[in-house]
Amino acid sequence: MKLGIVGLPNVGKSTLFNAITQAGAESANYPFCTIEPNVGTVIVPDYRIDKLVEMYEPDKTTYAVIEFVDIAGLVKGASKGEGLGNKFLSNIREVDAIVHVVRAFEDDNIVHVEGSVDPVRDIETINLELIMSDLEILDRRIDKTKKALKGGEKKFQKELDFFERVHSVLESGKCARTMDISEEEMEMLSDVSLLTLKPVIYAANVSEDDYSVPEDENEYVCRIKEFAKTENSEVMVISAKIEEEISALEKDEKKVFLEELGASESGLDKLIKASYKLLGLISYLTAGKPEVRAWTIKDGTKAPQAAGKIHTDFERGFIRAEVVAFDDLMECGSMNAAKEKGLVRSEGKEYVMKDGDIVLFRFNV
Repeated sequence: MKLGIVGLPNVGKSTLFNAITQAGAESANYPFCTIEPNVGTVIVPDYRIDKLVEMYEPDKTTYAVIEFVDIAGLVKGASKGEGLGNKFLSNIREVDAIVHVVRAFEDDNIVHVEGSVDPVRDIETINLELIMSDLEILDRRIDKTKKALKGGEKKFQKELDFFERVHSVLESGKCARTMDISEEEMEMLSDVSLLTLKPVIYAANVSEDDYSVPEDENEYVCRIKEFAKTENSEVMVISAKIEEEISALEKDEKKVFLEELGASESGLDKLIKASYKLLGLISYLTAGKPEVRAWTIKDGTKAPQAAGKIHTDFERGFIRAEVVAFDDLMECGSMNAAKEKGLVRSEGKEYVMKDGDIVLFRFNV
C-alpha cells in the first residue's frame, strides 16, 4: 500500500512524514522545502504476528508494510505548472490513497501560504488543482471516444455518456469520488487515472494544546468533518508535533506518554487503521518455523487469489486452504490442539478470506 501525504506548504506535512517514518525528510518553515518526494516504509503493527512469533519462534518475521510518500507542497496554479505543480501531479498519480494534511491551528510564527488559516479553503485549493488536471485528461479521452463513435463503433456511446457525466461533476467543482459509480463504470475509468477518484483521509493537524480538546469543540476540525461528509472521506485528528515527540520515544515510554495525553493510540496507529478501512484491506497470516508473515489483500478476496499473493504457482495449482481463525488458535495453544478440536477447516476455491485467518495453502503445479 502506498499513501501520498499532500497539503499546502507549511501545514505540517513534512513534520508528520518525519514523525511517522523517522526517515528524516527535511522540514522547514518555507514553501517547497520538500522538492523530491521522500519515501518512507512503515511496519504495520500487528499483535497477532507478535503472538504467533511467541508460539513458533520463527527464523524470520515479516509484518505488512505501508509506503508513505511525502509529496511537494502545492500552490494555486499547480495544474498549469505553477510552483512544483507538474511534479506534484505525477507523484500523486502513483499512490493508492491520499493523506491530505490540513492546518487546523493558529501560530503567528508559522507562515501560511494564503495569509490566514481556513481549512476548507485550503482543501478546496488542492482539490481544484486536481480537478483541473482531471478535466484535461477527460477532455482528451472524450475526444478519443467521439472519434471512435464517428467510426461507427456504437458500443462507445455508453462510455461517452458516462465520461460526459463525470466531466460535468468536475466542472461543478466536485471531485469524482463524490459520484456513485457502478463496477461497469469503474472499469471504463480503469485506464483514465483520475486524481480526484483516489480515496482521501483528511488529517486535521491541531496544535499540541488543542490535541486533548474534544473534536466537536474545535471549530477547524468540525469544518473539515463537514466537508469530508460531502465526499464520504475519512477524517482523523493528529498533532504533527506530538507525533514528532512520540517517534523519539521507546515503546514503554510511548505508552506512558499517550496515557498522559488521554490517548489510546498514536496518530500513526490511527492512520494505519483508517487507511486499511478506506482501501478495504485485510490481512491473512502464514505461520511456521521458517517464517511468520502478514499478507495484505482486498476484503472479499477468495482463497486462490490470496494464495497468488505468495506465488503465482499457488494460485495456478490451488487445491485447498487449511484455515484456522487466529482467536481459535490462541485459545487452543497449538495447531495440533486446534486440529483435534476440529477448528482447522479445509476450504475450497470459493472460500472468501477473513481478516486474521491463519492459512496453509495446498497446491500442485
